[in-house]
Amino acid sequence: MNAIEIRSLTKYYGAVRGIEGIDLAVEQGDFFGFIGPNGAGKSTTIRTLLGLIRPSAGTARVLGLDIRADREELLSRVGYLPAETAFYPGMLVRDVLKLSAALRRRDCRRAAEELCRRLQLDPARRAEELSLGNRKKAAIVCALQHEPELLILDEPTAGLDPLMQREFFAILRERNQAGTTVFLSSHILSEVQRHCAHAAMTRQGAIIAGGTVESLVRAGARRVSFRGHACLDGLDGVQDLRRWADGAAFLYSGETQPLLAALASGQVRDLTVAEPDLEDVFLHCYEEGGGEP
Repeated sequence: MNAIEIRSLTKYYGAVRGIEGIDLAVEQGDFFGFIGPNGAGKSTTIRTLLGLIRPSAGTARVLGLDIRADREELLSRVGYLPAETAFYPGMLVRDVLKLSAALRRRDCRRAAEELCRRLQLDPARRAEELSLGNRKKAAIVCALQHEPELLILDEPTAGLDPLMQREFFAILRERNQAGTTVFLSSHILSEVQRHCAHAAMTRQGAIIAGGTVESLVRAGARRVSFRGHACLDGLDGVQDLRRWADGAAFLYSGETQPLLAALASGQVRDLTVAEPDLEDVFLHCYEEGGGEP
């Protein structure tokens, strides 16, 4: 069964597009990355999935549940971490965690204590005194303490220092290995490449590429760099060209033979042709007129 199944999901705010025609399936037990810059529709997709906003068209099911008809049950089985968090002033962190658990009618004290220990979060602090990083930690505990079947995380590492990011992903890996599905929305491509098995890229409210992270990287344009001189004018498939006094580097998505011919016609040495990383693929997809890698 798919943990998330979306068909033609669309959301307009009046005449303004949020998302349009999203089709997406996330298998149960997957560690899935949802990639896109600000304004690409990531948060709108997530809020629609959770029933926090109503779609203009299309359908979606989460854990087999309809996002409209089964919203209450859906929220009890999902852990949601929003990109921005706010808590009632005057409450202690432990009170925030207790309220979050009570809303799901769960006793989460042991799990909350362990998560606070691992994330170095003081539950005796007042919510309004928390730094950005500590607010994010408190929100993480709220999302994870009831041991949900599905975690939906929107830009989860913003505000966390590198050590806490490492511990956070260690916790996610443990949960994922135990069967929890993780849906990670991020614009930090290294996070997705390092931790996710599958990913989808969004652009202007629509998905433009998807598949395994490995296949996205392998199918993308190659990164070519060399020292020396060669004429690349008219060579189809060259993007992101950067020249310097004694060499150049660029992404290349064209045929191999024309590239070799262009390089052989010049004076080239120290040639490197490498697989791109996810950032290269992302930039290639987001160029004007870019499509699937």
